[in-house]
Formats: sequence, C-alpha cells, structure tokens
Amino acid sequence: MFRWILLFVLVVPALEIGVLVWSGNRIGPWWVVFLIILTGVIGAWLAKQQGLETLARARQAMSYGEPPREEIMDGICILVGAAVLLTPGFITDAIGFLLLLPPTRKPIKRWMMNMLRRMMDRGTITIFRR
Repeated sequence: MFRWILLFVLVVPALEIGVLVWSGNRIGPWWVVFLIILTGVIGAWLAKQQGLETLARARQAMSYGEPPREEIMDGICILVGAAVLLTPGFITDAIGFLLLLPPTRKPIKRWMMNMLRRMMDRGTITIFRR
C-alpha cells in the first residue's frame, strides 16, 4: 500500500505540471488560472452540498437505530475528494469530482469496501467492534 501512495505522490505532481504547461500553451495561462479557480469554487460548493446531505442521511440512519455504514464511506470519499480538489491541477480535479459525484462515487465505495475486506482477511488491518 505504501508503494502506491509513494508512486501517487511522485508521479501525479509531475503529470499535473505537464498538463498545466501543455494546457497553458494551448489555451493560454490566464484561462488555466481561471479554470483552476473555477474548479476549486465548484468543488468546494459540491463538497459542502454532498457533505451536508451525507450528514443528514447519517443522522436519519442513527435515529432509526442503524449504524451509518454507507454514509461513513460516503463521508470518506467526500473528504478525500474535497482535499484533492484543493490542490491545483486538472488530474487531481478529475479525481476529486469522481469522488464527489454520487453516481461515480458508488463504484469507488464498492472498490474501497472490497479492498478493506481483503486487508481484513489477510490480517493487515484490524477493525474492533464495541
């Protein structure tokens, strides 16, 4: 897992710089700056909207005496998506929007749950219940 994180930390910024330089040459530097600011503003608004909606669903589940399982995974995706959207760049913005939009978040949550189950089965992660 650490290898993937290290790879992500090293490769993505290099790719972002390449995409920003390429797009700056294609559409102009001011348009690139405008698009970066625009995606940040839209991303912040979307993260707030999705976060509040998820929080309301979690409260509703808890009021029925059910644990907010799905909502916790949604919250993790929204948090990571919002954090990634704060970094300037088009690749990270695309990843952030994929994590913030409910239709694209669903398969990502399914993948995360499968990965978590595999890690639990191998014993690389332990989750304690009360």
